[in-house]
Amino acid sequence: MNAQRVILAGLFGVLVYLTLTKSGRDLAAKIGTSIMEFSAQGYDVIKRFEGFSPSPYRDAQGWSIGYGHFILPGENLSWIDQAQADELLRKDAAIAVSAVNQMVKVPLSQNQFDALVSFVYNVGTGAFGSSTLLRLLNAGDYSGAASQFDRWNKSQNQVLTALVERRAKERELFTA
Repeated sequence: MNAQRVILAGLFGVLVYLTLTKSGRDLAAKIGTSIMEFSAQGYDVIKRFEGFSPSPYRDAQGWSIGYGHFILPGENLSWIDQAQADELLRKDAAIAVSAVNQMVKVPLSQNQFDALVSFVYNVGTGAFGSSTLLRLLNAGDYSGAASQFDRWNKSQNQVLTALVERRAKERELFTA
């Protein structure tokens, strides 16, 4: 009987933690929603909009290669093939996948998840973490979150056609 009381007390403590604390509610929400994986369709969206470059090219943040892989200090990437670009994409997308899985507290469809990973891959985890899009989504306002994609169409304060098109595709995927 004493062991049963200890177990019940422990379970009660876990229940209190999961329901009465913010970190507990966040954990409970994650337990309630599965950790999602990026689909082949999602990879295709990134590939379409990033384009493949076997050699380094200048972008707004520095130098990139492959499918938008930002070349980090110490990386010696002067020429890569398709297989290397795919591997870099998988590694870089894993960061965006992890961010979406950790930061989004509401259930997502596969299309919504893929759209968000493509978005985070492009804008970065920090920008996503502080975005109105994420705040609205976590408040359960899926429509409001979808409307935020269109706002992310600039690079260095210039509207870029490529970003307008990418955001339209991500929004379309998110709302499908």
